[in-house]
Order: sequence, then C-alpha cells, then structure tokens
Amino acid sequence: MPVHDWMRVDAGTFHHFHHSWIEEIQRALNKGLLPSDYYAMSEQIAGGLGPDVLTLHRPASRSASTPTPGGAVTLDAAPPQVVFRARGERQAYAAKAKAVAIRHRSDHKVVAVVEIVSPGNKNNQNGLTAFLRKAEEMLNSGVHLLIVDLFPPGPRDPEGLFPLIWGEQTTPPFLLPDDKRLAVMAFAAGACPEAFAEPVGVGDRLPDMPLFLTPTDYVPLPLDATYQAAWEALPSIWQDELTRLPAP
Repeated sequence: MPVHDWMRVDAGTFHHFHHSWIEEIQRALNKGLLPSDYYAMSEQIAGGLGPDVLTLHRPASRSASTPTPGGAVTLDAAPPQVVFRARGERQAYAAKAKAVAIRHRSDHKVVAVVEIVSPGNKNNQNGLTAFLRKAEEMLNSGVHLLIVDLFPPGPRDPEGLFPLIWGEQTTPPFLLPDDKRLAVMAFAAGACPEAFAEPVGVGDRLPDMPLFLTPTDYVPLPLDATYQAAWEALPSIWQDELTRLPAP
C-alpha cells in the first residue's frame, strides 16, 4: 500500500493510526515471524522512544548457549536490500550506558525495539533530544532498533533522523532524495554496530526491514502488510482526507 502524507491530518489522527499499526506489528511478530524463544509486546515508556514494540527473549537456563535463532535470517547469507548500509568502527560501548528502559517489568531481556516516529518526537528540540538520547542508550546497551519515520525532515533534522542517530561520518553521506523525504532504518547493536536505511517517498510502498535479534541475525519485518492492515481500521473520514486529490 502506498505511504500517505500524514502531514495532511492532525497529530491525534496519526496517533490513532500509530496505535493500530503497532498492534498489527506485534501481532505479526507473535504469529510466527519470531523464533520460538522470542516474543513481542507493545509497551509505552514515558519520554523519548516509546518504545512501541519490544522484542523479548525468554529466560534461558544457565547452561544454555546462544546459537543462531531458529527461523531468523543470517546477515551474511541475506543482506537487507536497502539503499544505505554503514558499519561502525567502535570496538565497545560504554558500560555506563545501561538503562532501565531496556528491561521489561517481567525481567525478561529486551533484545529489540520497533519505534514509529510521532510528530512530538520531532516538532520541538526537547522532544528530539529525548528521542535521540534514548536511542543512544538502547544501542549502547545492546538493544537493536528499527525506526520508521513517516514525517519529512525539519530544521532540527535536515536530512532526517538517521544521521542524528548513527552519529558517525559516512562515505558517501546519507542524504534523502528530493522525492523521498521519509525513511525507514534498522540498527544492529554490538561491538561493531551496523546501520541500514532506505529513503521512502509519499506514494511508495514500505520495504520489509530487518529486525535484528542478534548482531548478525534478523527477521524481515513486513512494514507494508502491517501498514495496510492498520489503514483498513482507520475511520473512512480520515481515509478520504488522506487519499483525496490536492486542490488545483
């Protein structure tokens, strides 16, 4: 389904859609996308990143090893088909970056977070700073991220959120084309982190993106299919507003 121009409706309407989309994502993950040792839950945490969907690992026995998750895709065997990929050169993250945000109240370990950006994450400096700080804390703590940003860059993020989250210089630099000002991005945490990003334009279909479970293994998250399922639940008055032709 083509991505809509969410700048045409107010933040409350997008919030309603956002909630439905998150439910569709966690439902898809729990219906067989995730290996049996993992499960997803939608959760709200005040400030910065929601996170919207947590992917958690079931408690393992003390003697258990950590093999490749069954059902996951290995990065070397099937690299994500995206426009931009970058590898970090940092050898280790600062240990002090451990954060309460990466612990679930049941004390199951959080391995990944899916976040759909809301207007409030970008429309003022405080919101943006909190978002970026939480993303850094999670990556520094070994939590993998998948972020969907359906709002165009503004004065505080002139090339979108990806360069601000990644933080390292890249060659060539990450630049959004004039006709694709939205973006989806995935970050694999680890001693040598990796980042994957794909520019998206209004009217494009969302690509499947890697949701990393380990630094080298991921499941492809069906963004387009879950977006469409959430769209079908949106009240028709807002579907009509988002699909009507612009005034001449």
